[in-house]
Amino acid sequence: MKKNVIIIGAAGRDFHNFNTYYRGNEDYNVVAFTAAQIPDIDGRKYPVELAGDLYPEGIPIYTEDQLPRLIKELNIDDCVFSYSDVPYDRVMAVSAIVNAAGANFVLLGPRDTMVKSTKPVIAVGAVRTGCGKSQTSRKVIEYLMAKGLKVVAIRHPMPYGDLVEQKVQRFATVEDLAKHKCTIEEMEEYEPHVVRGNVIYAGVDYEAIVRAAEKDPDGCDVILWDGGNNDFPFYKPDLNMTVVDPHRPGHELKYYPGEVTLRLADVAIINKMDSAAPEDIQTVRENIYKVAPHAIVVDAASPIAVDDASVIKGKRVLVVEDGPTLTHGEMKLGAGTIAALKYGAAEIIDPRPFVVGKLAETFKIYPNIGALMPAMGYSDQQLKDLETSINNTDCDSVIIGTPIDLQRIVNIKKPSTRVYYDLQEIGQPSLEGILNDFVAKHKLA
Repeated sequence: MKKNVIIIGAAGRDFHNFNTYYRGNEDYNVVAFTAAQIPDIDGRKYPVELAGDLYPEGIPIYTEDQLPRLIKELNIDDCVFSYSDVPYDRVMAVSAIVNAAGANFVLLGPRDTMVKSTKPVIAVGAVRTGCGKSQTSRKVIEYLMAKGLKVVAIRHPMPYGDLVEQKVQRFATVEDLAKHKCTIEEMEEYEPHVVRGNVIYAGVDYEAIVRAAEKDPDGCDVILWDGGNNDFPFYKPDLNMTVVDPHRPGHELKYYPGEVTLRLADVAIINKMDSAAPEDIQTVRENIYKVAPHAIVVDAASPIAVDDASVIKGKRVLVVEDGPTLTHGEMKLGAGTIAALKYGAAEIIDPRPFVVGKLAETFKIYPNIGALMPAMGYSDQQLKDLETSINNTDCDSVIIGTPIDLQRIVNIKKPSTRVYYDLQEIGQPSLEGILNDFVAKHKLA
């Protein structure tokens, strides 16, 4: 008899697990997805165009809080946990809900979900959201492009719009961001790639995506997997890099699937060493050795620069940080905060008395964000509320700590400056040396 399945997710890993393991598998009947973490993604359907012949009506998506009722009413056998950057106690709390309702709690692993590419694959992941995956990916691409190689990046999914239209997305210019109706979170990941001149793919169907990337019209020698949250790669990597954050020491062993990602690492990168406490760096170093003693450890900094320091010095500033880093990433500071301290801000203004609409809801859901403004923009209404909230805030100026040109999409009516940050290796071993070995091994030179 077929097993009835619910996939518990957040519009990313859940769809990938379905596509790689359940779609076309006649031993299972996936009757529903549930959604969490990302606002306004429930109430949709996973469309028949992507679900395949076994699902002629598509698959409904419900909110996760309906899980106990769904398990009983739909006679569910297996619930498959399929999203990332979750503390272990939360994972096991969901498992308790599932087991108490009578179903099995399932975690799918790399063997059943990784797709094999015809090109060499370098994967960049992390143990938490906000560790510095994207700047690491950019550094890897810069090294490889300097060797004359064509590198195509593929980003972990963020399909928050029309899933059929988003099956395979290719971004080569800033204009492509508008063409694909990107949210702020998507732009934060795609824009830094395209402004540097390299192509990045994303979407929903990652088998179809990698096949398109392998045949990219601009050429492809290497696939770079730019991971999301703290998930392990969707593709089988030939070189697996994991970024660890000493601003959150110990988290590398307390979050799912971040510890999996660290245990899989060929290279572990300790980032942000320029702004972390020595004892926290040592904690992270010891934990790497505990679970991934085989990994090469690269020490790195994340130096901060700004467009205009005069906008910060002596001013009462509002700091706008990357949204997911503050929400489910649980960071208490980001690049904007570090810039405020480095360049002598008189005061960091608490935005909470001034926020409106959906942004106010975000602070209720994530009360530990503190005196920072998360750049939330999953919908037009959220963008409008972000703009209103920034302009409402009683401050002298605004520090933009997100990786994109926020002024391009939000009308900030106060003096503002952008923060820039790139990976800077410290000593040896270095990424360049590791990549030289990779290029030689795969005869790419």
